[in-house]
Order: sequence, then C-alpha cells, then structure tokens
Amino acid sequence: MTSPAPNIHRDIPRIRQLDEAAINRIAAGEVVERPASAVKELVENAIDAGARRIEVAYAQGGKGLIRVTDDGWGMAAEDLPLALSRHATSKIDGSDLLDIRSFGFRGEALPSLGAVGRLTITSRREGAEAVRIAVTGGAPGPVTPAALNRGTVVELRDLFFATPARLKFLRSDRAESQAIGDVVKRLALAEPLVGFTLRDVSDGGEGRVLFRADAQTGDLFDALYGRVVSVLGRDFAENALKIEAEREGFGLTGFAALPTYSRGAAVAQFFFVNGRPVRDKQLLGALRAAYMDVLSRDRHPAAALFIDCDPHLVDVNVHPAKAEVRFREPGIVRGLIVSALRHALAGAGHRASSTVAGATLGAMRPEPSGPPRVYQMDRPSPRALNMSYAAQAPLTPPALSGAPSEAPLAQGFADPSARFETVAPAPEAEALPLGAARAQLHENYIIAQTERGMVIVDQHAAHERLVYEKLKRQMAERGVAAQALLIPEIVELSEGDIARLMEHEADLTRMGLTVEPFGPGAIAVRETPALLGEVDAGALIRDILDELADQGDSQTLQARLDAILSRVACHGSIRSGRRMRADEMNALLREMEATPLSGQCNHGRPTYVELKLSDIERLFGRT
Repeated sequence: MTSPAPNIHRDIPRIRQLDEAAINRIAAGEVVERPASAVKELVENAIDAGARRIEVAYAQGGKGLIRVTDDGWGMAAEDLPLALSRHATSKIDGSDLLDIRSFGFRGEALPSLGAVGRLTITSRREGAEAVRIAVTGGAPGPVTPAALNRGTVVELRDLFFATPARLKFLRSDRAESQAIGDVVKRLALAEPLVGFTLRDVSDGGEGRVLFRADAQTGDLFDALYGRVVSVLGRDFAENALKIEAEREGFGLTGFAALPTYSRGAAVAQFFFVNGRPVRDKQLLGALRAAYMDVLSRDRHPAAALFIDCDPHLVDVNVHPAKAEVRFREPGIVRGLIVSALRHALAGAGHRASSTVAGATLGAMRPEPSGPPRVYQMDRPSPRALNMSYAAQAPLTPPALSGAPSEAPLAQGFADPSARFETVAPAPEAEALPLGAARAQLHENYIIAQTERGMVIVDQHAAHERLVYEKLKRQMAERGVAAQALLIPEIVELSEGDIARLMEHEADLTRMGLTVEPFGPGAIAVRETPALLGEVDAGALIRDILDELADQGDSQTLQARLDAILSRVACHGSIRSGRRMRADEMNALLREMEATPLSGQCNHGRPTYVELKLSDIERLFGRT
C-alpha cells in the first residue's frame, strides 16, 4: 500500500502460457482447500462409479495419508492416464452442461490432487486385470500391473508437499479429522443405499473405526430413517417430523426436528439438491424462516432435507467446490420449504421433544454412592395402601384419646405448596394425550395423570402459546390494521433497491405497510402497521431491503408483528401464582391438545414434560 500503484510493474508485463504443472496447482487451490476437500472429491468419484461399499482411511488428519477404497466399476489400463488429464471425465459428454446427474463433471479432482501430493490409483474393471498408476507432484508414471479383486483404491500421501506454503494454513490434526468426519457423514446421508466406513490409521494397522453406516434397504423413507439414526443419532430420529411436499416441479422430502429439539449452533442442518450436499445460504435462510415463530434467535433448528427437481431447473456449476447451487426459481423453492415445514410443525400439535423428559429424569436421578442396592418389592395392594396411609397420618388429640376422628389428612402439617383435587375427573380423561389434572404445584405447575405416566405443565408458558396462536389466527382472518401517516415519510433509496422493494409491494401492503415510488431515487411510506405504534419507517424499509438482498425474501415485518402479538399474549395469559380449579386445569389441557405448536412456548421452550411410569419406577429402583 506504500506504492502509488502496487499492482503495476515498471516493465510492461507480457502474456505467457503457464505450464501444465502450474495450471494443475492453481486448480488445486480452488478444488482442494484442505484434506476434507480431497476426501469429498474421492468419495464422490466412488459413488459415481456405482460403489455400494466405501471405506475412507486417513492418517495425521489427512495430511499424511488419505485412502479411499470402493467396490465400483473400476477402470481399465487405457483409462488411467486419461483420468489424470484435466477436463477428462466419463460423466458428461459436454453437449448439455445443465443436464448433470452425477456428483462430479469437471474432471479436475484427480489431476489437481496429483499436482499437490503423491497420488496412487489402483483399479480393476470386471473382466480385466488390475492396474496401477502413480503421480508425484504432477508427473505421472507408467501404468503397471497390480493386485486387486475389484473396484478402485485411491491413495493420496503427503498432501501439499509440492506446495508447502499451503501446509502452514492447515489446522491441527484433530480439527482436520473432524472436517473429514463431517464430509463423510454428509455424503452418507446423501446415499443411504451405500455403506460407509471411516478409519483413523495414524497409529498403523487397521486403525480405529470412527464411523460406520451400513447400507440401508427398503423404500426411500425407511432407508433414509435408518441412515439418519446412524449419522444424526436416535434422539434426532425419534423427535423429527417426516417432510414430504411438492410444488411446481420441485419435491421436498426428509426429516425436520421438533422446535424443542433445537441446537445451540447450526451444526445439524443438512440440505441436498438432487442428492448433492450443499451449503446454500438461501436454503438455510428458508429453514430459519420456517422456525422463526417457534424458536428464539439463539437456538437453531435441526433438519435433513432433500430437494429434487429437473436438472435444468438448477445450476450446480456456480461454485468451485460445488457447495452452492443456483435455482432458476428460488422463490418457489423457498416457499416450498417454509410452507412444508410450517405445515408439518402445525400438524405435530402439542407434541414436544422426548429429550426434554430425558433431561428431566437425568436431573432427578441421584448420584450413585457405594455399591448399587438391589430392591425386591411388589406393588402394594389397595388394602395395604389404605393401612399405610392410616399409619402415616398425623396424630390428633381425638385420636390419642381413642375417640373417632373426622380431621382431614393434611391437618398437622405446615401450609402446603401443592394443592390436590378431591373430585376425580372422568376416567376417560386419562386416556387423552395430556391426561387428567390431579394437582397444582407452587401455583404454576399442573400435574396430570395419563395412562402411561404423568405430565407436568407450565401453566403460564402453555396459556401464553394458546393466546398467541389465537391472536395470530385473528390477524390472519381480519388482516393487519394499518395507520395512515399524517405526513408520508420519504425514504431515499437507489433505483435497484426501489425496484426490489416494489416487487414485494403486495405482500407489504397485506401486512399494513403501504409504500409507493416518489420520484427518482425515493419512495413514500404512507401507512404502517397499527400494532407497531410509532415506527422509524426508514430503518424498517432498510432492514427489509437487507433481508431481500441476502435471502430473496423478507420476514422482518412479519417478525416485528409476531413479536408484538407475543408480548400481548404474555401479558394476557394466566400468570404464575394463580390458583386454578380442576375444571380450569383440564380445560387448559384439552385446549393444548387441540392447538398447533402448543408443545413449546413462544421462545421454543417446552410447555410440558411427560414422564413415563416405567421411568419413574426406575428412579425408585422398582425395575
């Protein structure tokens, strides 16, 4: 920066053709960012070759060794030298670059890897002999005979030895190993019919198996469910909703977790477009928008979603590592994701994550001290229970004198913090999902009995959600009331921002925000939503434009309206500390069962915890 023109030399530069080695190293800088990138390219090649079993082994975080073994079609002797040439591929013929149905299509991965490391390929095509070729720093050797039953083994050693400066930018072995594991798991989710094994062979020998996912069978959802259990865990699978929707040539399938199964970071969000794992900010923004009404800003949804469409409707050749895609109709895809997920969440009704109960039981379980005790007890009979209650009742003066006593059972105790109902509800109430109310604790928690256990309900959080959903329904039916500004507020914008904003004029008007062009380089805000009260229209418009530019759609105005309704619901709901009668508690339970999203409050926290009878008995050592 000290030079007046740092990019201009004193001598006039001449244009020259780079040699093949330099070209391959430059290409490797785009394709191979780190060892995980090399694993991604090699595993995708194995999948494209029809492999049904893939094993990935690495050492020193992939810096010392990466070996990918598959049972695919393999290559013949004449194919090996050509496979190491740039832009040589068997996956497309070049006639239609939009009709891409494979992971790879550029023919850059193998020559790029050979340019920056020591690459060896051993392969055998059915009916032919096994052959091997080695490449060191971009210089290929001769094709030689080898020993291999079937498929292909690609071994990459000393990654970036030819470009040592790149090694300085790699992270620790542990971090690179974690990145390799993430890549393999994403590809395992994309291909549930293929078996995957990941090994760390840093210590030699067979190494340690870090991840294994056996090939699944059955239809799409059965196979995907089994693979989700292997990759994301059984907790996710048990608390995920099945997603299946279609709109204008785009199909959406997969699983999305309940809001109460949220994460502290966006680490469990997986998108696949025509089977290809992608990290696309527009898709992630649509996922966030779908959960906007049920999660706080510091929580993140978990999902594994697959978008399928005609290859001509999506361009996968817009990113060097093919990690991003571009849809011809991004608005349709975003709308499909948002509407499908919201429909599934609403259909889940009052359901909450089972991990909430697990965390509750974990908090209640005492720490073991000494050797475990063995309990041998049966459930007492009703007669034994009555005798036990009588023996434990506090002694009163009439009882001491031998006279009959009519004193209530609670007499003699301190003022209770719990209140139980003496009038038993109808027996059929226990068969309902949230059961029958039995007691109220600390004037905030409702205890209900179900056929399989018990339910603890946070009365304030539950009623807040019910009121909030009612307010949203009323707003949707009656529309958003708008307040006309006495003097329209003029907001200066660029012509591009004005055009982008006016494309969404109808949606903004529906939510109470009326805007119109006001000469060159400005718009006039004539009405704002009455719910927002006094509002800085200029700041609101710019926030909406920022979201439109970033995600193609804006939820800013809707989020502000929902925030107002949420605050109104909070103040209008049953407060903590209010005593409720039995009929009121049961009415609240029945309304929760009938209201979508009642399993979590407006901030994504659970409104109730369900404890199974078997879990409660386990706490007391009965099982």
